[in-house]
Amino acid sequence: MSVRLHIERLVVDGVDLGPGGGRRLQASVEAELTRLMAGEELGAPVSSAALPHLAVRPIALDSHPARLGIQVARTLYEGLKPEGVKR
Repeated sequence: MSVRLHIERLVVDGVDLGPGGGRRLQASVEAELTRLMAGEELGAPVSSAALPHLAVRPIALDSHPARLGIQVARTLYEGLKPEGVKR
């Protein structure tokens, strides 16, 4: 099975990531989501789904892009599980 996930926009307010931090944050989110999705099924198969937004639990903001990326990815992953997605 293959999964394709497209995140059009990720908004992180109130954190100064410094020069190049946005790219490091993106890389960290991608790596952690890939790791999480490769290791476990999300639940019932879905042929296609489009969500205009995904409401997730708040996270503690971290100015270190790699750590913040891991937190964001784990929170998004939880939100993608069937019990977390409100369709």
